[in-house]
Amino acid sequence: MRASECPYVCGGSEQPMYDKPRLPDPVRSAAVRAVLIIAVTLVQLVIALLCSYAGVWLAFPMVLSTVASTVVATWGVLDVWVTRQVWAQRHGVLSEPSSVARTRRRPRVSPTRRRDDGSSESR
Repeated sequence: MRASECPYVCGGSEQPMYDKPRLPDPVRSAAVRAVLIIAVTLVQLVIALLCSYAGVWLAFPMVLSTVASTVVATWGVLDVWVTRQVWAQRHGVLSEPSSVARTRRRPRVSPTRRRDDGSSESR
């Protein structure tokens, strides 16, 4: 199979694998930071559980550091959300109607006065 025929991202492929644009750099760096913090928190949680099962003295400090890391991980996830919102607000978002958006059924009519019988009368 040649590189131009490859459906995935290959060295010679000129078309991207996905049509979705990549995340902006500030949002991506915040997301990577949050994932790393969450990974460290999960490792600390496993160590705390194993230490508490074994009855080792390290269990209590690990539980305390896991609680602190959970707070930091929550802060990191909120940082991703806020950074994404701020970036979208500062740089704008392309406003295009989606495929599910409906067109108007009829154009607006000029303001007219309606009579009691339902017909309209212009003044």
